[in-house]
Amino acid sequence: MAKFSELSATIQLLILVIVAVALSGAAYWFVYKDMDAANRALRAQVKAKQDENAALRPYADKKADMERKIATLKDQLEQMRRIVPDEKEAPQFMEMVQAEARKAGIEVRRYTAKPTAQREFYSEVPFDLELDGPYYSILRFFENVAHLDRIVNVTGLKMASLRKASDSGVKKQYQYAPSETVAVTCVTTTFFSREIAPGVTAAAPVKR
Repeated sequence: MAKFSELSATIQLLILVIVAVALSGAAYWFVYKDMDAANRALRAQVKAKQDENAALRPYADKKADMERKIATLKDQLEQMRRIVPDEKEAPQFMEMVQAEARKAGIEVRRYTAKPTAQREFYSEVPFDLELDGPYYSILRFFENVAHLDRIVNVTGLKMASLRKASDSGVKKQYQYAPSETVAVTCVTTTFFSREIAPGVTAAAPVKR
């Protein structure tokens, strides 16, 4: 058999071409074919993810608006809780009234809880209140209470001079300070929210 170098240039070129084609075919079959299949699978995954992102893109623009609305609703809920707090905060109501009395410079002598009126979603909680102090300090106290965040109704107000304190409905006489001039009784009614358990029918409103 003739050596490769002894073959004509045409035969040598033909052999080289055949070898190159064979190597290319082998490379495609054993290497590039799997790589091409993997690339096609990756391109399909990328296309699917791009389509998914495109479908979700309109919601991304709404996300900030939704977050603002949620924040606004949370602020409103917190404000409502200050106006009509939970029933468990009843002691805080008396502390709040006492704090306003101290600021106004008057004395709160008595709190007496009255029967609670249960409404559909809230409770009315009245207290008999007995207090005394200088006349204008009493006025300042009621003005401060009227401007509290939470709702407080004042009804049945009676006022009398300390010399006739019983005319105001006070239960007993106290050792009044020289600056005090009037005694007052009234009913302060505040409101508490009530959670209705799932599946429980709310109680019918109390008729007055």
